[in-house]
Amino acid sequence: MTVEVCVKAAAGAPDTLGDCPFSQRVLLTLEEKKVPYEMKLVDLGNKPEWFLKISPEGKVPVFNSGDDKWIADSDVITQVIEEKFPTPSLVTPPEYASVGSKIFPSFVKFLKSKDASDGSEKALLDELQALDEHLKAHGPYINGENVSAADLNLGPKLFHLQVALEHFKGWKIPENLTSVHAYTKALFSRESFVKTKPAKEHLIAGWAPKVNA
Repeated sequence: MTVEVCVKAAAGAPDTLGDCPFSQRVLLTLEEKKVPYEMKLVDLGNKPEWFLKISPEGKVPVFNSGDDKWIADSDVITQVIEEKFPTPSLVTPPEYASVGSKIFPSFVKFLKSKDASDGSEKALLDELQALDEHLKAHGPYINGENVSAADLNLGPKLFHLQVALEHFKGWKIPENLTSVHAYTKALFSRESFVKTKPAKEHLIAGWAPKVNA
């Protein structure tokens, strides 16, 4: 029974892990639980036949827990991993489950924005401020001392935010959001994160067509 997960390969480098934050969330969950798995890299620009058989919509990540049933959607996949491999528990209490959940859509809107007065920067800053306040009160992680599912969901998205906004807009998370800075430093230096993060150049290449659209 082999646990298998199909994730995005880097554009132009089909043998290298790509820049999909949803794929990384699943890999992080497996790494944090020390579940052995086989990773299959999928070139989304040239989807192979075997992949379209298991993922007819052509989306990643898709996951198989060893029973040959392939499931999609990182929300569903991480839930299944938690149920099948309950130790260590990564459950985030319901009241904290949505902490930081609006940061990614706010980041994408600001990244693509061509109008400095459209309010997209302030909307992102408001979301980061709210995260900072939560971490000040409950940190260092979203649910206190230990990493949980909410962090593994948010971490890859914050990595995209940090790399892409600095590259395309010369923008950085304000220094006064000290708890957010401590949080990203702690998350990004975890062994699981270092092992599963995309190279910065692949992340930038992944966003370039969307930014220049």
